[in-house]
Amino acid sequence: MEIRRALPQDIRELLHCLKMKSKYAVLLVFVISLVIIEKENNFISRVSDKLKQSPQALAEANSTEVSPAPAKNGSLASLQELDAAFSQLRSHLYNITLQLAGNGDPGPRRHVLLMATTRTGSSFVGEFFNQQGSIFYLFEPLWHVEKTVNFLPGGASAVGSALVYRDVLKQLLLCDLYILENFISPVPEGHLTPFLFRRGSSHSLCEEPVCTPSTKKVFEKYYCKNRRCGPLNITLAAEACQRKQHVALKTVRIRQLEFLQPLVEDPRLDLRIIQLVRDPRAVLASRMVAFSGKYETWKKWASEGEAPLREEEVQRLRGNCESIRVSAELGLRRPGWLRGRYMLVRYEDVARAPLQKAREMFRFAGLPLTRQVEEWIGKNTQAPPDGNGVYSTCKNSSEQFDKWRFSMPFKLAQVVQDACGPAMQLFGYKLASSPAALANRSFSLLEEAQPAWVT
Repeated sequence: MEIRRALPQDIRELLHCLKMKSKYAVLLVFVISLVIIEKENNFISRVSDKLKQSPQALAEANSTEVSPAPAKNGSLASLQELDAAFSQLRSHLYNITLQLAGNGDPGPRRHVLLMATTRTGSSFVGEFFNQQGSIFYLFEPLWHVEKTVNFLPGGASAVGSALVYRDVLKQLLLCDLYILENFISPVPEGHLTPFLFRRGSSHSLCEEPVCTPSTKKVFEKYYCKNRRCGPLNITLAAEACQRKQHVALKTVRIRQLEFLQPLVEDPRLDLRIIQLVRDPRAVLASRMVAFSGKYETWKKWASEGEAPLREEEVQRLRGNCESIRVSAELGLRRPGWLRGRYMLVRYEDVARAPLQKAREMFRFAGLPLTRQVEEWIGKNTQAPPDGNGVYSTCKNSSEQFDKWRFSMPFKLAQVVQDACGPAMQLFGYKLASSPAALANRSFSLLEEAQPAWVT
C-alpha cells in the first residue's frame, strides 16, 4: 500500500488502465470460448442426431408426418446416407463443370412431373420420357403411399393426402428413393424389395447396375419386362437417379396444383409440370372397362335402365372434374410462381399428332428429343388392331382416341356432360346434343378453333 502511494500519479493511472484492459480481454476471451464451445456442441448434437435417423431421411430430411421405422443399424445407415449425399454433390459439381466447359453442354438438371388422372393416356405419354436415356423415370411411385396411408373421410382427406404426396414427391425428385421404404409392404430389408409397383415400367430400374442378378426363390411381383433382375436395391436405384441428367415422374394421385408451389419454388429443383387432360366422357368409358367392378352401378344403369344413379356417384364424378378444372385454370392464369413452369396438354391432341406434341412437351421441359424417343413413338402409334389392350401403350393412336363414342349410351354421355360441363368447355370439348351427334364420325367433339392455351 505504501509502495503504491509512493508511485507517481501517472504510473498509478497507467497500471489502472492496464488492469481494466486485462479484465476486458479476459471477458472477451471467455465470450469467444463460449461461442466456440456452443458451435462444437451443436455440431456434435447434429452428428449424434444424424446417427439416430433412419435411412429414409437424407440430408434434406422430408417433412411428412409419417413415422419411419427405426434403422436396425443407425451408424451404418448414416454412413450410407452421407455417402449418397456426397455422390449427389459430386454429380452436381460434374454438371456444373460440363456447363462451364461449354462443349457437350448437357444443360441444367430438369425435373418433370406428368400430372394426370386415371385413364387419360398418362402411361402412353409417360413413355416419351421413359425412352429418353438421360432421364431417370418413375412410374406411379405414389401408389405405395395411397395403399399405405389411411386418411380421414371428408374434406380433410384431400388436403392431408395432397400434403403427404407432395412431400414424398419432393424427396423422389431429389433422388431420395429411401422415402418409399416407409410405404412399401412388406418393409424392405437391407434396402432390398421385390415389391416396387410397376418396376418394369421404368427403364432406369431395369438396366445395369440397378438390375442385379436374379436370386433363387425370390420373385418380383412387378418384374422387369425384357430381362430378369434380382430384388430392387433401393441404394443402387438412388445412385442411378443421381447419375442421370434429368428426373421425370408420372402420377395420377396429385390433383391440386396449388399444393405444388413449394416444389416449384424449391431452388434445388427446376420443376416443369405437364397436366394431361382427356374428354371426361372418354375417361368414364375407359374406367368402366378397366375398373369394371368399381363401375358396376354405372354399367347396370346404362344397359338395363335400372334405378337412377346414386347421387354420390354423380357427385364424385363432378368433384373429379372440378378439381381438374380448378388446377388447369390456376396454371393457365400463369401466376408468378408458375410462369414458364406449367403446360396443359389434351390427350386427343397427342393421339392425333404424337411426335409433334412430344416435341412441344420436350421443348417446354428444356429437354432434347432423341432419335430413340422418335422411333418409339413411330413404332407404338401404328399398332395393329390386336395390339390395343386395356393397359397397352402400343396403339394406333389416331384411330383409338375417340373410339369410345360409338359404344357409349347417349344417356351416359349426358350425365357426364351435366357434371363436367365447365371443365369440358375450358378444355374445348363439344357437347353432343343427340345420340346421332355422338356417334356421327363426321362430327368432331373437339372445338374446331383450338383453345388459346393449346400450343
